[in-house]
Amino acid sequence: MRQLTPFDFGIAGNGQVYRNLSIPTLVQKALERKEGILSDKGALVVETGKYTGRSPDDKFIVDTPAVHDSIAWGKINVPIEEGKYRLIREKMLAYLQGKELFVFDGFAGADPQYTQKFRIINEMASQNLFIHQLLIRPEAEQLEDYVPDYTIIAAPGFTCIPEVDGVHSEAAIILNYEAHEVLIAGSQYNGEIKKSVFSVMNYVLPQMGILPMHCSANIGDSGDSAVFFGLSGTGKTTLSADPARKLIGDDEHGWSDNGVFNIEGGCYAKCIGLKRENEPEIYDAIRFGTLLENVVLDENGKPDYDNGSLTENTRAGYPIDYIPNAAIPGIGGQPKTIIFLTADAFGVLPPIAKLDKDMAMYHFVSGYTSKLAGTERGITEPVTTFSTLFGAPFFPMNASVYATMLGKKLEETGANVYLVNTGWCGGAAGTVPRMKLKYTRAMVSAALAGELNEVEYELDPIFNVYIPKTCPNVPSEILIPKNVWKDQGAYEEAAHSLAKKFAENFAAKYPDMPDTIVMAGPRG
Repeated sequence: MRQLTPFDFGIAGNGQVYRNLSIPTLVQKALERKEGILSDKGALVVETGKYTGRSPDDKFIVDTPAVHDSIAWGKINVPIEEGKYRLIREKMLAYLQGKELFVFDGFAGADPQYTQKFRIINEMASQNLFIHQLLIRPEAEQLEDYVPDYTIIAAPGFTCIPEVDGVHSEAAIILNYEAHEVLIAGSQYNGEIKKSVFSVMNYVLPQMGILPMHCSANIGDSGDSAVFFGLSGTGKTTLSADPARKLIGDDEHGWSDNGVFNIEGGCYAKCIGLKRENEPEIYDAIRFGTLLENVVLDENGKPDYDNGSLTENTRAGYPIDYIPNAAIPGIGGQPKTIIFLTADAFGVLPPIAKLDKDMAMYHFVSGYTSKLAGTERGITEPVTTFSTLFGAPFFPMNASVYATMLGKKLEETGANVYLVNTGWCGGAAGTVPRMKLKYTRAMVSAALAGELNEVEYELDPIFNVYIPKTCPNVPSEILIPKNVWKDQGAYEEAAHSLAKKFAENFAAKYPDMPDTIVMAGPRG
C-alpha cells in the first residue's frame, strides 16, 4: 500500500499522513491528542462541542452546469457558487498544512455491483475512528490500487467567515457532485460525515437504477427481508436490531433487482435512555472500538445514558459485526414487509395500520413524523414535520424520482406495507407516556410473521388507513386511538388538525401527483 503524503491532497508542508490505521492505534492517537477518554467498557467518549446534531441550514450543493438540472433546488438543496466553494477549499487546505492527517479508504454499498469508494480525510483521529467503523472496511489487497470515487475532507477546526465565504455560519457542509468531493468545516458532529456519504449515494444510485432508502433492514430465518423507513429517533435502529432476525443495516440501504443491500458497514445508534433490558444488542455493542458522542460518564467511567445535559442526541458508532446476529455481507433478498415509522406527537395516529399501494405512496412522499429533541440543532422538543421520503435532507433529486422507483418495487414484489406510530397514543406528547416499546415490537413481529394478513381491519374515517382490530400480544383497546383518549372532543380536534396538515403539505409540495395517490391520504 503506497504511503500517502500531504501533496496527494494538494496540501503543502510536511505533516504526517496516517492511512487506514488500526482501531487500537486510532484510539491511542485520539487519547494522546486528548480528543476523548475511555468508558468503563473501553469505548472512546468524545464531546462534539457546539454542534451536537446535524446543521441542515449549513449544507450546500455546488451549482455546476453538469448537475444543475438534476438537483431539486430549494430550502433543502441550497446552491453555492463554484467560485465560493473553491475559495473555501483553498483556505481549508491551507489550514490543514503541517497538521497530522488521518485517512480512511473505504467502501459504501455492500453489493459489489454498486459499491462506491470513499476517501475520508480527517484532522481528528476520533473522527477517523468513527468513519472507519461506519463504512465498509476493505481487505488489504483491495487497498493496493485504491482510487477513490469520492473524497470527503472534514476539518472541524477550520471555520468559515459567513460574510466572506457566502455561507450561513462558521460551519459548512458543501457537496460538489461534479468534482466528486465534500467539504465539512466547523462541525465535529460525526453525523455530518456519515450523511454526506449518504447524500452522495442518493445521487449516484438512481443513475444505476437503484432506489436508495433512509431505512433499516433485516432478514428472517426463512430469508424474508423487511425494510423500516423513518427519520432519526423513530426507531429504525431499535426495531431492526431484533435477536430473532439478522440485521442487514440500521440506516441506509439500496434496493436493486437483486434485493436490499446495506450502504454502510456500521451503526450509529441513539443512546439516550438506553437500557440493556430493552436493547441488549445496542447496549453490548458499546465497547472498545465504539465511539460514544456526548455521553456523560460517572466517576467510575460508566455511561449515564439517561443524562441529556450535553444533548438528547447522544450517539454510539460501531461496526455492524458488533451486533451478534448481523448479516455479513449486508445483502438480503426482495423484502416482503415494508414499515413506515413515525413518531406522532399529537397522539392520534394508530400504533399500526396497513396501507394499500396508493396509501403507501402517499405516506412515503409525505414522510410525516415529529422531529425529536437533539436530532438537529435547535430542536429541544418534538416538532411536527413532513420530510419527503422519510429523509428529505439527504435526497438531492426531485422526490418523484425516488417515489416512482418505490412504486415500481411495490408492484414487482407485492410487499405488505404498514404505518407504525412509535410516538404517542391517547394524548399529545407530554400528557401521556410514549408507546411502550414492547407493544411496538409485538406489532412489528406480527406484521413480519404474516399474523396480520387475516385479521379484521377497520378503515379510519379521518386518516384513511386500515387499523387491525386485534394483534397478538397487544391490548386491543390501544389499537384504535380514539378509544384511548379520555376526551373524545379533544381527540377529534387533534385528529382533524393533523389531517389538515397532511393535506396542506401534500398540496403545496406535490401539486402534480396522480389523483389516486392524493385521494389515498387523510380525509380530515
